[in-house]
Amino acid sequence: MLKVKAISVEIQNSPILRKVSLEVKAGELVCLVGRNGAGKTTTLNSIMGYRKPKEGDILLEEKSILGKRTFDIARLGIGFSPEESEVFGDLTVAENIEMSTWTIKTKMPNAERIAMAYRIFPKLDGYRERGGNHLSGGERKMLSIARALTLDPKLLILDEPFEGLSPAIIPIISDGLSSIREAGRAILMAESNAFHIPDYADRVYVIERGEIIFSGSVNDAKRHTNLSLKGEA
Repeated sequence: MLKVKAISVEIQNSPILRKVSLEVKAGELVCLVGRNGAGKTTTLNSIMGYRKPKEGDILLEEKSILGKRTFDIARLGIGFSPEESEVFGDLTVAENIEMSTWTIKTKMPNAERIAMAYRIFPKLDGYRERGGNHLSGGERKMLSIARALTLDPKLLILDEPFEGLSPAIIPIISDGLSSIREAGRAILMAESNAFHIPDYADRVYVIERGEIIFSGSVNDAKRHTNLSLKGEA
């Protein structure tokens, strides 16, 4: 489904990514793991069109999306939940979730897309009229993922979905991601903490200083010495 092929990215003439390659197949959950500052967010931003690689290519269903606008990439079937959630604080939970149906039309009826979001994260159902500014960090994260899911995407890209969350909320989000994967939608998620890698992940890539240094199973990744502790920026 998604193939990142040897992309290199520079920011202000400094190399950030060096020939990064990874793949996400249909229905897979793939984790990109690395210390803070290793290049995870830059990789995701490159896929979403916020950064244009100097070299390499990015393919979605065998077609290059390199150089396309972020809005057009979303139209092609990629939903994105950024690290900071970016929930609209002046809108209610319901309005945040419904926003995707206002902007992008898909074969799935709008009502079904909205119902799917609440089915994956039922806690949000009781907060429909609550403003985005009145949610906890974990609730904002759930809302951000639900809003991306309402795009009816083939692939969800999640930047640090578990970062900074309380231990009580992490299982709720993890269960939601498992349900999304079981429904046949692919997920690519970036994480700084190896302990947050879901056991049901299909594959793990480890990035260090802008390079992929490991690709393999969850068990092999958790045994990798560079993943024993969360790195510093």
